[in-house]
Amino acid sequence: MWSELFCGALPRCIRRVARGGFLVGCAWLAVEAAPARGAKELELQAVRVRSRIDVTVGGDLFTTYRFSADEKYPFFFPVNAPSGAGVTSMRNGKYPHHASLFFGCDKVNGGNYWQDRLEAGQIISDGAVLVQAGGREVVIADACNWVRPGAPSPLRDRRTIRITAPDATTRVIDVEIALEALEDVEIGKTNHSWFSVRMDPDLTPAFGGTLVNAEGKTGEKATFGEVSGWMACFGKRGGGGIEGLALFQHPTNRWAPAPWFTRDYGFMSPTPMYWPADGKATRLAKGEVVRLNYRVVVFAGEKARASLPAQFADYAAGRP
Repeated sequence: MWSELFCGALPRCIRRVARGGFLVGCAWLAVEAAPARGAKELELQAVRVRSRIDVTVGGDLFTTYRFSADEKYPFFFPVNAPSGAGVTSMRNGKYPHHASLFFGCDKVNGGNYWQDRLEAGQIISDGAVLVQAGGREVVIADACNWVRPGAPSPLRDRRTIRITAPDATTRVIDVEIALEALEDVEIGKTNHSWFSVRMDPDLTPAFGGTLVNAEGKTGEKATFGEVSGWMACFGKRGGGGIEGLALFQHPTNRWAPAPWFTRDYGFMSPTPMYWPADGKATRLAKGEVVRLNYRVVVFAGEKARASLPAQFADYAAGRP
């Protein structure tokens, strides 16, 4: 499966992984290097169970990447803080199309690859591949087709997901997406686009939490439509400490830094499709490839929260 999907087109982050093994033609021969043992080291492990991949950190479930063919699109759920409590929400009753941590888009050549019934548009995985299943990181590769009955497929994406746990208070999901236009594509003005997060209600401004961007602006009114490199949402549960999630958009992304669509009930997404250059639509030519990179930082504690600007600076300074 791996060679069929990625022969001759290995994503950049996969090439980095390849330094720990050999590529023979298109076959991957892994050579695991034993990590240095330190007091704060956290072991990651991943296992594929049918149409999901479960990822644990130090033996505790961190997240699950779900890619079932009967879902609207692949997504992550749960996404757990170091305490084990979830920081995202899955299919809120009022907004059932918000599936935790996901990537999709509405109004793509008349199709809806974000919400509505499956027949309106669906992003279907070819079957995610575990490139590295444990140690210091987990690496997942996936290829997805954007399909709907009776219409040609407008897009295909290849995504590489790298999951790490830098320390006891931080979990990181890096997502690299290469989005290819299979025909001329027109995306109508829409707030439903690209990488998005729906937070657990307990951590949102609606329930006493904080939504803040890189410039220190807080809440929906101050952050909606604003250009910023990152956004974070965090709060406390009961007598516990701060827990939350930050979403970074890499400065090399097309349209970066994109304005943010935010809601005090816990939604945040850098959404360029809502602010197209001509006010009407965004267009991609057949064969065009758009590369998008995002980092999700799940954190616990004030020290980890305060380090977000420095973490973003490090992320922005590197090339994916």
